[in-house]
Amino acid sequence: MKALSVKGLFFGYNRHRRYFVVVSAFAIALTIPSAASADPGQGGDLGSFNVASINALPATNAASTLAEELSALAPGSTAWGTSSLSAKTLVLYDVSGPWGWLGQVNAEAIGNLATHSGMVVAQPVADYQPGEISNFTDVIYVGTTYNEPIPSSFINDVQTTSTKVLWLGDNAWELDNSSAAATTSFENQYGWDPSTSYIDQDNVATVTYKGTNLTRNLLAGGIVAPNITNPSLVTTLATANCTDSSGTATPCQSQARVNGATSFPWAISSSNITYVGEDPISYMNETDRYLILADLIEGITEPSASSHIAMVRLEDVNVFDPPSTLLAIGQYFHSQKIPFSVNVIPNYMDPLGIYNQGVPVNVPLTSPQAATFVQTLKQLKQLGGTLVMEGLTHQYSNVPNPYDAVSGDDFEFYRAQCSSTSSAPYSFDYPCPNSDYVIEEGPIPGDSYSFATNEIKTGLGEFKTVGLGRPQFFVAPHYAASSVDYQAFSRFFGSSQYTAAYDRRLYFGGQLTGPSAVNYSEVMGQFFPYSVHDLYGSTVVPENLGQYEPTALNNHTTRSVQDIINEAADNLVVRDGVASFFYDPNFGVTTLSQIVSGIQGLGYQFVKPKTLLGEISGTTYGNTSSGTTTSVNVLSQGTGDARFTNGNSSYGIFADRKSGN
Repeated sequence: MKALSVKGLFFGYNRHRRYFVVVSAFAIALTIPSAASADPGQGGDLGSFNVASINALPATNAASTLAEELSALAPGSTAWGTSSLSAKTLVLYDVSGPWGWLGQVNAEAIGNLATHSGMVVAQPVADYQPGEISNFTDVIYVGTTYNEPIPSSFINDVQTTSTKVLWLGDNAWELDNSSAAATTSFENQYGWDPSTSYIDQDNVATVTYKGTNLTRNLLAGGIVAPNITNPSLVTTLATANCTDSSGTATPCQSQARVNGATSFPWAISSSNITYVGEDPISYMNETDRYLILADLIEGITEPSASSHIAMVRLEDVNVFDPPSTLLAIGQYFHSQKIPFSVNVIPNYMDPLGIYNQGVPVNVPLTSPQAATFVQTLKQLKQLGGTLVMEGLTHQYSNVPNPYDAVSGDDFEFYRAQCSSTSSAPYSFDYPCPNSDYVIEEGPIPGDSYSFATNEIKTGLGEFKTVGLGRPQFFVAPHYAASSVDYQAFSRFFGSSQYTAAYDRRLYFGGQLTGPSAVNYSEVMGQFFPYSVHDLYGSTVVPENLGQYEPTALNNHTTRSVQDIINEAADNLVVRDGVASFFYDPNFGVTTLSQIVSGIQGLGYQFVKPKTLLGEISGTTYGNTSSGTTTSVNVLSQGTGDARFTNGNSSYGIFADRKSGN
């Protein structure tokens, strides 16, 4: 896989068959509204459609109306999610200090997960008003700034209500450290003492949950070990495992208060509070304790959820893929009664003639050269395949981005270069050697809502003209695009109950403040173990297992059949976790069948991605503590919905972040 570095974050992907995964730093997300459309036709598309008029979507719907109403109940908040489900989650976050921006992006990520079950309202904890908690079915607080001042009204409301509260990371000590009487009262009610719960600095490389050991990056730092004073009132949900530098179990340090045991509570539940001793967003990957967070959020928002489905997608399929290879895989799926998806690049381009002796190549679906390919795609649909639109060209202009400007190799909506160093200062190279890292730099030159819109409309036109129908699903090439690009995508994919994004996504600092506040130096990537409704306005169905990759590429190791199966097994800890992977058809049927049978052996059932559709999304923006609500229609900015803001800006994202590793 190629390694991508974004201001200290690292992502991986295969140059030819796209694989994206956050393997370092943190990860995040957001949401927007939806519009009704015609009922989808057969074969995984929407049947006939009018490309010219498809961009005309309603400004508001039930979800955006509910988002407006909920945001008005929480000054300075942004609301997003789906009105089709019942949960209404308040996410509170820190904003102070030089890393205050991190609280916002963590709230985006946590909120995104909560949209799986309904609506989310994200608000700086400093803006919390007495009694707000009563307006929501549950509350999540994420502590990212040490000793962030927390309003006493919130502390009081947490302890005098039955509303479920999930507290993550720092500042739990503020729950009971105001007086000795407060400490005693809290202990009597909850059975542990936050004021004497200290940060344990043991090596914790795994966390055990539901009998499964999930990984944890040691760079995530210390974990607050809860001081349990009355075990009869506390349930331990997950344990942190202490090891020495070789990975051998060793007694935990004294701060853990476990009397020489080799593990201590990582997550506990008592009365209405669930507490996790760290922020599990940092350093997420497919086998990480991030999956515990995803399940704990479901535990308070939708505890009865229970299902395990799987999805498989063929990647980067284009006009030069051998029809026999594609049909052999399609026939295998059909014989096994397994639904599958096919990522289609609608317009293959090699403008520099890299693979054609210097002669440029441009073959859209409507070209006579693509006739056999189009017929193959129609046959794949008949075999049970769902066609997915993977950008328009899967490359940008006639410049290497970062490789060679060839479809399937390069980014389409985001600028990238190859560097011999993984962090700044970068040393960019061309051509790109296998030893380099791929650095995502930000929006491409000329990036705009209209550019992204034109790419989508042109691609949809290609599908329509050759009779392939309107795709229901979209994948951003290399899983990367700018904020405005994602907003454009949502107008076509994800803003109705019949369409969705089918990928992992980038999210940026400032997005809880408003569309104009995006800071591309503060970027995180997020994958999902279940469907969500993100701030860009899209329902997002998950791809969360990556792909089989037998060759080490750009500082990333190989990925075996067993790796993917193991990741699917880990996802079973999520009460309705999805096992979704993608596959290069050129690796053939044998390896694919091993992955499929391994996942089925875990109890997963393969389904079409449209199984996860049917819900509508909505979003508001708010950014102050004024408490007033102003309706702001930003259709002219291309977001495809009405957003609402509570007065003038008082909270933003700091732009002085130093690049990390």
